Amino acid sequence: MGKFKVPNTYVIIFTVLLVCAVATWFVPGGEPQTWQVFSALYEGFSQQAGIIAFVLIIGGAFWVVNSTKAVDNGIMKFIGRIRHLERYGLIRKLGVGNIVITLVMLLFGLFGAVFGMSEETIAFVAVVIPLARMLGYDDITGLCMVYLAAHVGFAGAMLNPFTIGIAQDMSGLPLFSGIEYRTICWLVLMAVAIAFVLWYASTVRKPVAVMSEDAVLAEDKNDSDEKGSGLRAWVTFAVILVSLVLFSVFYGSGCTIKIGQSSFSAPWLMWVLTFMFAAVSVWTLVNSTKMFILNMLMFTIVFMVVGVMGYGWYLPEICALFMALAVASGFAADYSADDIAKEFIAGAKDIFSAALIIGFAAGIIVILKNGQVIDVMLNSMASALDGSGKVGALGTMYGIQTFINLFIPSASAKAAVTMPIMAPFSDLIGVSRQATVLAFQFGDGFTNMITPCSGVLMAVLSVAKIPYEKWFRFIWKFILLLVIIGFLLLLPTVFLDLPGF
Repeated sequence: MGKFKVPNTYVIIFTVLLVCAVATWFVPGGEPQTWQVFSALYEGFSQQAGIIAFVLIIGGAFWVVNSTKAVDNGIMKFIGRIRHLERYGLIRKLGVGNIVITLVMLLFGLFGAVFGMSEETIAFVAVVIPLARMLGYDDITGLCMVYLAAHVGFAGAMLNPFTIGIAQDMSGLPLFSGIEYRTICWLVLMAVAIAFVLWYASTVRKPVAVMSEDAVLAEDKNDSDEKGSGLRAWVTFAVILVSLVLFSVFYGSGCTIKIGQSSFSAPWLMWVLTFMFAAVSVWTLVNSTKMFILNMLMFTIVFMVVGVMGYGWYLPEICALFMALAVASGFAADYSADDIAKEFIAGAKDIFSAALIIGFAAGIIVILKNGQVIDVMLNSMASALDGSGKVGALGTMYGIQTFINLFIPSASAKAAVTMPIMAPFSDLIGVSRQATVLAFQFGDGFTNMITPCSGVLMAVLSVAKIPYEKWFRFIWKFILLLVIIGFLLLLPTVFLDLPGF
């Protein structure tokens, strides 16, 4: 017999759709929906049109930014500067490798938490593994510095639009609400991940030669050769600055920051951010266009946070912000209009499968709702968990999300399938919907790093030339630890009055 092959995600979802349709014939009180299977797919796409557009635009925008190599360049400069510390004996004795591992993991962990870095880690693995070797570590250490850090950050994210954004939207929650406790979760999970990698790195490290003064000078010369930005980058800066000034004049006074249940007026905030953007942009433009594009990316994230928390922005405004980032980045990089369009389409195409899955998965909910099955499912779940208490019920939801993720690693697909059911169920058992989103978030993130159904995992292992069996033996205990910690981090959402929960 040949080895069992897990079906394609689309096959799994369509099979579930058929099972749900057949179930409508047998569930007491249900309305048969078998003949509505294909029309349900259309209705699913129609209902989730906003989320689908959001995913496609975000994917396209980040692709344009990544195509300029600004993020690559920024990370390489960061790594290069840290390596210069090896010239100093005291730092070398304290362990420059530990410093590099910690800073690189924090960087990628932040990327995973803020904009859901996942597929992008494939390219960086090829860059960071040679660095790990130069520091005396093995390839697994290099892989962990990028892939593991980004995915732990992804699991404990504060602003990830592909998990929190979609799950909160489908749960009827304000976008990125509950950020305060999620930040604590991110810090705890990243601390555990860094400690684990540092421990492992200490067991495999071999002595290496210190970076020579000549090599340091050569790197500095390469940096100096890239000084300055082109006219179009300066024009981009000028247009953005004028736009920010006008926004501050007409809308700055309306900024009211809402954090949890508290709020305060901040009419000065946009002016401060505009001044900061101007100052930092001039400095980056003097250095290089790539640094300026990286700067625009960072400030886009800042403006997104301020817009959501201070102006009540939602999907349309965030999409507009990232569309502007895509155009500005491409123009600053001397792309033609056709080049920008081509790169944007490539990014949308890359993320299209996730967008498509959202529509298909929503069809399942259409069938269940039209077939009047969801109420029966919710009541059955409530009855099954009767007496288990809030902790037991929340733990069960967390376990369900973790199990499903082994077979459907796509966060968008799981959110579309599970959140419309889990969110109302949490109301029945007295658990906050925010806690349910957090359970989804943890359940989605941790097992991504071990399931062979994850295309990203298999891709990075291929790039790193690490067999899956070897990776499994290395990582399974750590994943188990993360799952346990995730459950412990869910407990305060039941017993404490947390902001946004």
